[in-house]
Amino acid sequence: KMAADTSVEILQKVLENEILQTTKVVEEHLDAEIQKLDQMDEDELECLKQRRLEALKKAQQQKQEWLSKGHGEYREIPSERDFFQEVKESKNVVCHFYRDTTFRCQIMDKHLTVLAKKHVETKFLKINAEKSPFLCERLRIKVIPTLALVKDGKTQGYVVGFTDLGNTDDFTTETLEWRLGCADIINYSGNLMDPPFQSQKKFGTSFTKLDKKTIRGKKYDSDSDDD
Repeated sequence: KMAADTSVEILQKVLENEILQTTKVVEEHLDAEIQKLDQMDEDELECLKQRRLEALKKAQQQKQEWLSKGHGEYREIPSERDFFQEVKESKNVVCHFYRDTTFRCQIMDKHLTVLAKKHVETKFLKINAEKSPFLCERLRIKVIPTLALVKDGKTQGYVVGFTDLGNTDDFTTETLEWRLGCADIINYSGNLMDPPFQSQKKFGTSFTKLDKKTIRGKKYDSDSDDD
């Protein structure tokens, strides 16, 4: 028992020492930064301030430019021709191919409305799939809802149904945001390696299994409707 106590004490000391070392390094780094700022003369500080202001101004101009191109809100486009014009204008576009009679499209609408306001860097659109036969054929859209992810005028990928969103109708806006972040179609600030729906697995396994089966059944039906 004494030997065990001793090894615990040694381990504690090693850990304490490591924490102290890390703290020391962080403090030294901060001291160096403060010293650097202290040693800056008026001109250098002014220059730094100007650079910061210019960066802010540039960001503001960029935001205004995006807003002028219809970013910042979730909009419906009336025709296939409009689709080509819209994707030509913007670097990042998410377009929801929907159908009035498909309930899941309304779920998608709800989340996209939120994300359009949050991610002004990306244009969020919707188009009626039944009125866009040429586009649906060209982009091979067979399942409704489908999100087409368009970067620099080229379709880079799709979010088909809810399969990538935890396979449930109750997915969160954060889950869809994570999925769009994985596609690099929005500026995502979270951790891509940690999908938000992972936490849903915490509710007992039998519930999850049963739930997935039902969802799969529903999804299969909705797919066969759309083909």
